[in-house]
Amino acid sequence: MSTQLYGAIELGGTKVNCAVGRGPDRICVQGVIPTTLPDETLTRVRDFFTDAMRAHGALQGLGVACFGPVDLDVSSPTHGHILQTPKAGWSRTDVLSAIAPLVARPVVFETDVNAAAWGEGRWGAGAGLSDFVYVTVGTGIGGGAVVGGRLLHGLGHAEMGHMLTARIPGDDYLGICSFHGDCLEGLACGPALAARWGQSPEDLPDDHPAWELEARYLAMLCLNLTAVLAPGRIILGGGVMARAALLDKIRGHFAALSNGYFAPADKAGGLEAYIVAAALGSLAGLIGAFSLVQDG
Repeated sequence: MSTQLYGAIELGGTKVNCAVGRGPDRICVQGVIPTTLPDETLTRVRDFFTDAMRAHGALQGLGVACFGPVDLDVSSPTHGHILQTPKAGWSRTDVLSAIAPLVARPVVFETDVNAAAWGEGRWGAGAGLSDFVYVTVGTGIGGGAVVGGRLLHGLGHAEMGHMLTARIPGDDYLGICSFHGDCLEGLACGPALAARWGQSPEDLPDDHPAWELEARYLAMLCLNLTAVLAPGRIILGGGVMARAALLDKIRGHFAALSNGYFAPADKAGGLEAYIVAAALGSLAGLIGAFSLVQDG
């Protein structure tokens, strides 16, 4: 059991979760800060940790899970920056430089979805697996993959929500993504649901046609992930996935679209074990940030 004190930050598009503790199961203090403009938000984050360290002691490390896209290349002059993002005012924000002075050691900087994937692997629905994908469906759609026990990185990081997908016949909604219009995120994120149907997704009844359409788009996502990565499990989280009936609908459409071709679902023990709900809920990113910094 660790006696060292760590910090964790989940910087999201609407709020920032901050915590100090000896791990995700031993939190000393936690706070939530609204995500407004960069200078105001990051100043309040620094103030939170300054106060926490004054009360509890110095941090031995800090994990940051940040909405993206971000630059994860440690050799890049813009490492730790948010890149071109739909979040107004945040493009090219240097998050890492604003946070790093809080601790003497290097800060672990990751995307929010990669951190959430890592958290689910250590403490949640991916525990015991060396290969799986975590996807969040909420204000946006994003995903992180763990392959061979390591987070998947390439020239950048995965942008699963921005993959292009087949448009379902009869769906004439143009899409909400400011960059790609009708990419997966543009068609199936929470704001797209609200814009398409003229009301909040929380207010749509279970038998509303929105959920069959949503399930089919998300089933396409799962099918594409299966085709490309053949993961041991696909974990679905985020606010939209809070709709209890949606998961079974996605499994049903996945089975129909795959037409018996893909074997990973069978090897995983059936669709109920292959496409599953996230276990850590809204805390996945924060828990992942703790786990990443503790794992070094």
